[in-house]
Amino acid sequence: MAVRRRQRLGPGGGRALLLLLLCVWCRAAAERVRYAIAEELGRGSLVGPLARDLGLSADELPARKLQVASGGKKQLKYFTVNEENGNLYVNERLDREEMCGESATCSVSFEVLVHNPLNVFHVQVDIQDVNDNAPRFQRDKFQLEINELTSPGARFAVGKADDADVGSNSLQGYELETNKYFVVEVKESQDGSKFAELVLRHALDREDEPSLQLVLTALDGGDPPRTGTAQLWINATDANDNPPVFAQDRYRVSLREDTPPGMVVLNVSASDADDGTNAHITYGFGETPAKVLQKFFIEAETGAITLKETLDFEETRGYTLLVEARDGGGLVSHCKVEVEVLDVNDNPPEITLLSVSNPVPEDSPVGTVVALLNVHDPDSGENSQVSCELSGEAPLSIVASSGGSYKVVTSGALDREQASEHRVTVVARDRGRPALRSSRELVLEVSDVNDNAPVFEEAAYSAYVAENNAAGALVLRVQARDADAGANGRVSYWLAGGSAGAAGAAPLVSVEARSGALYAQRSLDYEQCREFTVAVRAQDGGSPARSSTATVRVFVLDRNDNAPRVLWPAPAAGPGEAAGGAAAAPFEVVPRSAEAGYLVAKVVAVDADAGRNAWLSYELVQASEPALFRVGLHSGEVRTARAVGERDAAKQRLVAVVKDHGQPALSATATLHVVLAESLQEALPELSERPAGAEAAAAAAELQFYLVLALALLSALLVLSVALAVLARLRRAGPPAVLRCLGAQRFSLAGAAFPADFCEGTLPYSYNLCVPPPARAVPEAAWPPPPPVPILSAEELLGGESCGKPSPDSQLALGEQPAEPDAPQVCNS
Repeated sequence: MAVRRRQRLGPGGGRALLLLLLCVWCRAAAERVRYAIAEELGRGSLVGPLARDLGLSADELPARKLQVASGGKKQLKYFTVNEENGNLYVNERLDREEMCGESATCSVSFEVLVHNPLNVFHVQVDIQDVNDNAPRFQRDKFQLEINELTSPGARFAVGKADDADVGSNSLQGYELETNKYFVVEVKESQDGSKFAELVLRHALDREDEPSLQLVLTALDGGDPPRTGTAQLWINATDANDNPPVFAQDRYRVSLREDTPPGMVVLNVSASDADDGTNAHITYGFGETPAKVLQKFFIEAETGAITLKETLDFEETRGYTLLVEARDGGGLVSHCKVEVEVLDVNDNPPEITLLSVSNPVPEDSPVGTVVALLNVHDPDSGENSQVSCELSGEAPLSIVASSGGSYKVVTSGALDREQASEHRVTVVARDRGRPALRSSRELVLEVSDVNDNAPVFEEAAYSAYVAENNAAGALVLRVQARDADAGANGRVSYWLAGGSAGAAGAAPLVSVEARSGALYAQRSLDYEQCREFTVAVRAQDGGSPARSSTATVRVFVLDRNDNAPRVLWPAPAAGPGEAAGGAAAAPFEVVPRSAEAGYLVAKVVAVDADAGRNAWLSYELVQASEPALFRVGLHSGEVRTARAVGERDAAKQRLVAVVKDHGQPALSATATLHVVLAESLQEALPELSERPAGAEAAAAAAELQFYLVLALALLSALLVLSVALAVLARLRRAGPPAVLRCLGAQRFSLAGAAFPADFCEGTLPYSYNLCVPPPARAVPEAAWPPPPPVPILSAEELLGGESCGKPSPDSQLALGEQPAEPDAPQVCNS
């Protein structure tokens, strides 16, 4: 134990440096440190090496965060811990009398916290008294009226002096100025207080010495001692030989601290054997401290003591009243009234939150200390015994520690995703009747740990994309949620594989890391790839990172982007291929005996699209003889619509269009050549006469024919109109002269003329032509009837024989005379 003394300078009033600094420490129990220091130490004075006594090295101090907490509201301001060296210092001047009052012992208890891990240590600092207070009387002057007939040995109470110090530094005795009448004696009450009594040694003689003025000195036990003085004015009065006498020298009464003001505490009574004014007694308080006079009042005539203010057991547990009874002659007697204050449970427990570890990681093990608190009840006895509990649904529990401290620890696993914070109420109850309680809310935040992997909204996604999409088009947006917070819940997306592309080929889709949007890398083709799968991985930003995978199945939707392709009949070769000697277009042979419904051929076509885009329909759009053939709408079968006739052209050209059902519809054409013949040998001559490019030439010739025909009809109508007008006029005027100039022969002897290539054309129908023979000369004045005109059929005119050798009828028409000129005209068909 180290002792420092701070001595006072001489009695001239200087204070010497006599300061006892006791840096005594010992472990009274586990986790308890105790020091002893003298009061009146200044700010910054060393109390003790706290860190060293707790077993902490200087290197550990920054991490352990040594700090002072307090179980009460006032203790925290007295001491502080230096963060650099861990020593405990005085933070505010210590005045033991202010801190502990008249208590024989004085100590300050508080808690010291260390972190990482969190722990609490209890520290008690004993404050030792220093003789810094001198005894002091309640009044500077006392006046006594003593009858001259008072017998020696009579005692007179003159009150007491108060000394705020305790122990040997407190009030020890009194001294009276030297005189021949009085001496002073020190009396000690049951509570340990000392008061002075004057003892009369010699009877007073008012005529000789009517008054005395003496000095009463109070001394304490300090070294050097301190003193306090009071003046005694003693007047000798005439004889009043019976002083008042109290019924009891000492009264005791007990009051509950909740006694209401105005209540009569006690009635004291005294009697006087004298008569008259000398027997009239009045009551009052003797030398009584001011704080007692604030609480009590005595009725001067009745001696009833009344409570003026409320009592507080926690402030003062008892009062001593000095009551005096004074008769009319000035004689005074005294008695004591001891008032005991009984504790009432009027103070709820006080909860002080010392430390909170906030936030707490959600992976903290069970038993982790998350908060330290202190509970104190100023009451006494059972009223000060406190129990604590937690109210609220949370995986927390409260554990009692020493010195009224409690630890809040985890009692179960924490999960931030279920509860990001826990609100519990610390409820403290005392054992009074009725019990009082207090509460304080504790909010514990739970910090996130990356313990959750991202979860996709769906384990498998399906997306539908129309083919021929633009590169960069949005395919699908996937989304995964992570229940964690901050970076642990920030999700990014990556492609993890799938059938989106073959090895070495560019992937079909890409994913945006932040949004999870899948974009097409290039245009998709339904005919090449109808569906594919992609694995998308969602990964959070925790450490270590967690991830999950979802499958995206992309279906490519068909669009009508492929026209039907004709497989049969094979399409005709292009111009370049024809020049190179490609094979002729295919043909079908139909016998002329074919009936209606005869299957000529079947147009076969395919469409690379799917669904409605691949549904094909067939239609006949062009034919040499439209009424002769028909095509099945859905089958593509080309059949005869009627029976084949003799007049039907031997060569037929059919054009069918194949259309799909897309929007818009696409189409292709098929050209079919049909030869009407009973056998293939019969059809070969027809095929050999067919020049290259006959189909295109026939189509162009047909169009030209219709244009020329229309022009000829218009011209004929115009000429006919003009001729009719001329004939009408000539008929009215008679035969014109020009007719009279004509010869007698009315008909031309020239034969019928045909174009050189007349035999190369084909007519779809049969015609009967009438050709007139050569006419004989007749007289000009006579108009004989015309000779018979031979009639030739179209087959004879247009057939192969007509081109090779003339028929008899044709020879007749070319200049031979008929056998019988007057025979009637016959038209051979």
